[in-house]
Amino acid sequence: MRFPPAAGRGLHRRARCRHGRNAALVRSGMGFTLVELLIGTAVVAILATIAHGQYSAFIERARVATAAADIAAMQLEITRFQQLPNGPLPASLADIGRGTHLDPWGRPYHYVNLRTTNKGAARKDRRLNPLNSDYDLFSAGKDGVFKKQVSQKDSLDDVIRALDGAYIGVARDF
Repeated sequence: MRFPPAAGRGLHRRARCRHGRNAALVRSGMGFTLVELLIGTAVVAILATIAHGQYSAFIERARVATAAADIAAMQLEITRFQQLPNGPLPASLADIGRGTHLDPWGRPYHYVNLRTTNKGAARKDRRLNPLNSDYDLFSAGKDGVFKKQVSQKDSLDDVIRALDGAYIGVARDF
């Protein structure tokens, strides 16, 4: 006559190898080899690199869009400051309450009133024509460096206002 096993004890004990692992699992090859782990790690690293590049590009596009929106808002505030089409322009961005306003890269926006300063101070396009006839308003972009001519290498990332406000965007695309 057979008696049922005691509670918590099983009649069938699995065979264990000398390291305490289940012998059936060791024999069946369940587990990862070093090569499989290296391949998996490499795939994850490649995907992370691609994702980081895409994320960085997205952040940069968002910063450019923010700078363009800021310039458009400041252009509207300058127009309100003028009150008349040929009224006086503000001497600086502080006159419209934007003197301490920074661009998305943490630098101040640049403003030059072309009616009260020398025309040589105006930013120019690739044919050396002034971008604006009233005032220049721009961000120096990611690198923070700018030249008078926006088609030069240092100025291609600048976010500019051109054609008296008809264009607001990256100098590279102007």
